[in-house]
Amino acid sequence: MASYHQVLQTAIKKCQQVDVPAESAQILLLELCNMNYTDLYLNYESEIDDSINQQFQEGIKRLLENEPLQYILGYQWFYGHKILVSPDCLIPRYETEELVANILADTDYYFKNSISIDIADIGTGSGAIAIALKKEESKFNMFATDISGKALEIARKNSELNDCQITFFQGDMLQPLIDHNIKLDVLVCNPPYIPAKQRIQKSVIDFEPHVALFGGEDGLFFYHSVFENAHKVIKDKSFMAFEIGYDEKEALIKMVKEYFPDDKYEVLKDINGKDRMLFIYHNLEAVTK
Repeated sequence: MASYHQVLQTAIKKCQQVDVPAESAQILLLELCNMNYTDLYLNYESEIDDSINQQFQEGIKRLLENEPLQYILGYQWFYGHKILVSPDCLIPRYETEELVANILADTDYYFKNSISIDIADIGTGSGAIAIALKKEESKFNMFATDISGKALEIARKNSELNDCQITFFQGDMLQPLIDHNIKLDVLVCNPPYIPAKQRIQKSVIDFEPHVALFGGEDGLFFYHSVFENAHKVIKDKSFMAFEIGYDEKEALIKMVKEYFPDDKYEVLKDINGKDRMLFIYHNLEAVTK
């Protein structure tokens, strides 16, 4: 019989041979065993359960083929919440948690006296952003849209899993909100923003849905779509929050000045010092962060 230590070390060596992060093997084992790092350390020399070992070996085989760990597990943790994922939706990124945190801070500042706040997550995918926001702020009247019916199936499952009330609409970006005459205090969007010809990781390009990755030739197609139609869905005093590509700041500022010439805006850096978030304040003063 093999110990946790033996099976993990063997898996790590295999991962290193094909440049798969060794951490992925360890996380896979921890999740399958429902352990934390301390539990694993304390049980390092104990015999691993046969069924766990079988699942682990099957998972390692898929890891070695560059399949994302989250698809192997079937879920990702996002803002402390378990989010189911599949190849029909983009895997939520940890960097996007910073967007959620800043949205919560701004809504608390601008709408602290509001009984209800109308908010929508455009292009919701797995529903991770919408769920994290709704779980953190009960005052949110949350809407979410996506053009993919399969992605919305996952998003609905995630809302049920996390006991979260969200109104979902299938359709292209803002169009469902326009059709239902919905007006928003807060518009949130993490659109596909990778330029069509940009090279990206094999595990991403081979497994994640291209419709959720690429934003046209320059990566800005979906920002144009939202900016052009935002006036149809935002209230007189509202703000918009976007995740952006790290090298798209200047192009997006130019677009903001074109579409929202009288509104304040702010570009925020993520924890790695990259420009990752754009906030546009419609008839509101920008918050200095």
